Amino acid sequence: MNTHIQATDHAFVRAQQRGIPPLIQDWLLDFGDESHDGHGAVIRYFSKRTVRRLERSVGRLPVRRMAEYLRSYLVQANDGTVITVGKRHRHRRILRN
Repeated sequence: MNTHIQATDHAFVRAQQRGIPPLIQDWLLDFGDESHDGHGAVIRYFSKRTVRRLERSVGRLPVRRMAEYLRSYLVQANDGTVITVGKRHRHRRILRN
């Protein structure tokens, strides 16, 4: 696990504003899938595969208790500095009867 996350002031403020705990940021850095944004940064997020890997590593109960944060992501510069942190929101319509 990362003992100290190198992050910008912007990332620190955004994590506080969005209520994303440092543990989730550690999990994203250690277990999250990565996707390149086309501008030199990497977006880290949880996929079904990485959540299963996380459950095997830390246990199912801790992951279940932090489930509300599994839609979080972070953007990391090419030097490893975390630029920002956020949560993905639902973009599809909820179907109702």
